[in-house]
Amino acid sequence: MPYSPDAIRHLRLSTATLPLATPISDAKVFTGRQRPMTEVVFLFAEITTEQGHEGLGFSYSKRAGGPAQYAHAKEVAEAAIGEDPSDIAKLYTKLLWAGASVGRSGVATQALAAIDIALYDLKAKRADLPLAKLLGAHRDSVRTYDTSGGFLHASLDEVRERADRSLAEGIGGIKIKVGLPDGAEDLRRVAAVREHLGPDVPLMVDANQQWDRRTALRMGRKLEEFDLGWIEEPLDAEDAEGHAALASALDTPIATGEMLASVTEHERLIAARACDVLQPDAPRVGGITPFLKLATLADHAGLDLAPHFAMEIHLHLAATYPRETWVEHFDWLDPLFEERLETRDGRMLVPERPGLGITLTGQARTWTTESVAFGTA
Repeated sequence: MPYSPDAIRHLRLSTATLPLATPISDAKVFTGRQRPMTEVVFLFAEITTEQGHEGLGFSYSKRAGGPAQYAHAKEVAEAAIGEDPSDIAKLYTKLLWAGASVGRSGVATQALAAIDIALYDLKAKRADLPLAKLLGAHRDSVRTYDTSGGFLHASLDEVRERADRSLAEGIGGIKIKVGLPDGAEDLRRVAAVREHLGPDVPLMVDANQQWDRRTALRMGRKLEEFDLGWIEEPLDAEDAEGHAALASALDTPIATGEMLASVTEHERLIAARACDVLQPDAPRVGGITPFLKLATLADHAGLDLAPHFAMEIHLHLAATYPRETWVEHFDWLDPLFEERLETRDGRMLVPERPGLGITLTGQARTWTTESVAFGTA
């Protein structure tokens, strides 16, 4: 059947605030740099075409930035009306230039991410394929590890209990937070969790950028005995040289990248050989279009990949990476979507549903605080 041109008829943007059941604290809270996290703000984009095809995408922010993402998206979104939704790269460039006076990273592109992801969702649905299959998957499932239960506000008993539950649910690895002002307490918690899990369960730690170079090296050497999958964000996210020195000095792999907000920032990290595991976040770097660019760079550099957060998006992207990857399991977003991702034997299964395979719940609509529409309904 010949291709039948289509056009974006309607685009709806909405912002919703997801309350968290328990205030979340990582090392940034214990060092006094941030307050406990009590909510996550989402930007949703819902697109409908003249032929009736639909797509859903989202971006998000933690602690700050949600209103800014929504405000910027409102300013540029109308430029998408009337465009062919299949021409995603062309449309991304058009939207980028519509708001380029405020830059091409951070909020400026995170606002575009929701629209870009919605276009990929729509394109895969139109093809009646899961997004991973549309892009070209290397595997139908991805190794997965749990982060939800490893935060520093949780007691050791709570961390151990949650780890047991996660493993019983088919999740393959456990990540816990470190970076406390008292490094000895970090080591005590890691030792206790490693002893509880035994030697065969992958265990990772995440310092959330709270160590300086000297502390990171000292702690990294002490953590070597626990056979960790990786040490995540031991240094400031923009310290490519420091991460590179640490990666060279330690046997334990170094992981970072989640806080970077553009392909350009990731290029610097990759060029410096600053990590063993790259952790890009599609909504943070501006969507799937830029994510695929930096994934190609990471592959050429021989890096492992473990995308950050938003497993509903990153499962599909991780499945397309040429070498075996990890995807981060968070249950925080469960109230937003009708569907659940399946975990089995340490892996997360790519859903067979077309597109991303997600639909918004009525509860997500209830949490919506503002919305705006462009085009004709």
